[in-house]
Amino acid sequence: MHWLTVLCVCVGVTFILVRDQVDGRALRQWLLEGHRHFGLFVLILFFLRVALRIRLGTLPSASRNAWPIRAAAALTHIALYALMLALPILGWALSNAEDKPVHFFGLTLPALVGGDEDLADRLQTLHLDAAWLLLALVLLHIAAALWHHFALRDGTLRLMLPKRRR
Repeated sequence: MHWLTVLCVCVGVTFILVRDQVDGRALRQWLLEGHRHFGLFVLILFFLRVALRIRLGTLPSASRNAWPIRAAAALTHIALYALMLALPILGWALSNAEDKPVHFFGLTLPALVGGDEDLADRLQTLHLDAAWLLLALVLLHIAAALWHHFALRDGTLRLMLPKRRR
């Protein structure tokens, strides 16, 4: 689930960044729809991850860090989860506020808000700010994984990597 979420976030980000660099209305629209679809995938994965976490609990930790480090890690994970929920919902509401329906595999999803230009501007700002915050937290998450691997040498990163089939 971790790596599938990473993939969906990366593809969604790539689509929206490429969209800003290309010409052609049809291609730009296709990239925006792809961005929306992968955002909705992240939302679905969020709920699946939360359900699995409730059912299975957390993975055992490979290190014994002091409580301030454990608290910072927990807060970072909570913030990452909150952003995986908030970003897709903000994007969905943004589309609705721009009077654009949100489609997911041919289904038109219900509108979260009505069309409103001022609301769309605020949601655009919130969506972008949340995306930058997600980037910062992802970079912190990567740095922490590398710190565990290279400085602490505690096996935390190996627990996160997909297991090889034999």
